[in-house]
Amino acid sequence: MEKWPLWWIRAVSDPQACAASRSTWQPNVDIYRTAAGWLAKFDLAGVRPADVEILREGAWLRVRGQRRDLTARRALASYSLEINYNQFERAVRLPAEIEQAAMRTEFEEGMLLVWLEATADR
Repeated sequence: MEKWPLWWIRAVSDPQACAASRSTWQPNVDIYRTAAGWLAKFDLAGVRPADVEILREGAWLRVRGQRRDLTARRALASYSLEINYNQFERAVRLPAEIEQAAMRTEFEEGMLLVWLEATADR
């Protein structure tokens, strides 16, 4: 019987290991309806605001960027790796056009909050 490397067996049998091996990952997002429009909350723990780009096109909201592993260089070897690093991208379609909506953003405890509000003349 042929022996498979342990890392390969784990990668095939563990969906999180497969996800961690992808070059681009997708952050989780919650979408809320507000009195003035929409709030999208992206789970971006460990991502620097300077490493995030937010795009709007029609009803689509796209967030992309990069989470860097700044602590790995201080380690001798890895034992367990579950956190996704590298490039990320997530696109969500809202039930309304948002391209002309007023947008403000803030980072709060590892979450990117994107507030989209209809302007008075729209």
